[in-house]
Amino acid sequence: MNKAIITVVGQDTVGIIARVCTYLSQHNVNVLDISQTIIDGFFNMMMIVDYAEADKDFGAMVGNLEDLGDEIGVRIRCQREEIFTRMHRV
Repeated sequence: MNKAIITVVGQDTVGIIARVCTYLSQHNVNVLDISQTIIDGFFNMMMIVDYAEADKDFGAMVGNLEDLGDEIGVRIRCQREEIFTRMHRV
């Protein structure tokens, strides 16, 4: 399993979750967990995904998600799980 953390932050609009999940589904990325909140009109989502079966390499996926964020008016960041795991070991 190759896990990554995806965060999405920005002004709330219709279809943010749908657009992100559609991209992930189209590229064989499995959503393992998802949490989202809207506070005073601001959308915040965190996802844990498994990209082991993805049809794109990790770098391409990161770039595509950043581009998708620009297209829909939010900021999308995607980082490998190891970054978070190592941070908590220090």
